[in-house]
Amino acid sequence: MVWTDDTSRHALRTLFQTAIDAADPRAVLSQHLPEKPTKGRCIVIGGGKSAALMAAALEDAWPDVALEGTVVTRYGHGAPTRRIEVIEASHPVPDANSERGALRLLERVRGLTADDLVIALMSGGASSLLAAPAPGLTLADKQAINRALLACGANITEMNCVRKHLSAIKGGRLAAAAAPARVVTLAISDVPGDNPAVIGSGPTVPDATTFAEARALIARYGITPPPSVAARLARDDDETPKPGSLPHAEFRLIATPMMALQAMAAKARSLGLTPLILGDALEGEAAIVGTTLAGIARSIRSHGQPVSAPAVLLSGGETTVTMTAAANGQGGRNTTFLLGLAIALDGAPGIWACAGDTDGIDGMAEIAGAILTPDTLHRARNAGRDARHDLARLDSHGFFGAVDDLIITGPTLTNVNDIRAILVA
Repeated sequence: MVWTDDTSRHALRTLFQTAIDAADPRAVLSQHLPEKPTKGRCIVIGGGKSAALMAAALEDAWPDVALEGTVVTRYGHGAPTRRIEVIEASHPVPDANSERGALRLLERVRGLTADDLVIALMSGGASSLLAAPAPGLTLADKQAINRALLACGANITEMNCVRKHLSAIKGGRLAAAAAPARVVTLAISDVPGDNPAVIGSGPTVPDATTFAEARALIARYGITPPPSVAARLARDDDETPKPGSLPHAEFRLIATPMMALQAMAAKARSLGLTPLILGDALEGEAAIVGTTLAGIARSIRSHGQPVSAPAVLLSGGETTVTMTAAANGQGGRNTTFLLGLAIALDGAPGIWACAGDTDGIDGMAEIAGAILTPDTLHRARNAGRDARHDLARLDSHGFFGAVDDLIITGPTLTNVNDIRAILVA
């Protein structure tokens, strides 16, 4: 194949859609279900951007089971269900519906017996969508800490450590409330390393982190918490359930970033590209990761190492974007990554890229990501944009919008985190 601008763009969009399709609960959830319950009740609970579609997929897979329950998803991410209640709430900063939904889940699992089965449907976004404040805290307290964590550059594992210790539901507390009923969690991972305790802050999973670690993170990032939060984080006597304390709870991954990357690699081969998966858990400042991957792409182009062109570099994970005093634009991890990549490549020929969040939301805007081409910087200059200036302002959405290269998918109703693909012809 001749890798023109059109063919390269098409290939990259195809690869991105392949990643989304690989994590569609309608295609994968039924393969991971436990045996159907023969007695007792079957309670369905859940949270995350895919929770409603997962609930609908479960209803389709078990039409003859008397399902009941509640799931909480992001506004605009609902899906039609017949037996399972769907509540929509705010993400990434929780709102009153986040609190109402979390309390509803706790209500659903109380008073169960050993004959009952609880199916927990968890996916990315559940941490914000399930916001039941711990005793002594208010929703406003949790909102304030969420905003501070989002702005300081903390990674998802660090944020969730703090969230668990401010919650009545996270860090295994939901599974503890459901005892002695059997709890089977079906999860779509959006976190580096697929740690069950990090996905959605692990409401049904034992928690190895501590109040002391949460306090240390708050101090490390220079966050001044409200007095009520500081008092809560001093409550070492109310720790989350620790490993080994939830024997009635089982956890199953149904979709992960690596599964998506492997599906992309298979699709790349069918397109005549040699895929190289760099990893599913890349972290760090988004623009710096862009600079690093630019060096690998240049090596392929110039030296045929570590693979020969035509090739595609594939990676997943969650980078960070640290807010600065100059940050008065709009952007997200993926478009910031691409802006760093563009500056480092400086118009190098034969290299195209795309990056996007598989949930369809790069940051807080309804933009999934963007496409980068060899002439992006040239077209941007003609549109009056300066890449370095926009990077300093963290205005990557504005930059790629000016050259009409944003990827807008709308809610995909799944989430295996960020996916990056760099095509080298």
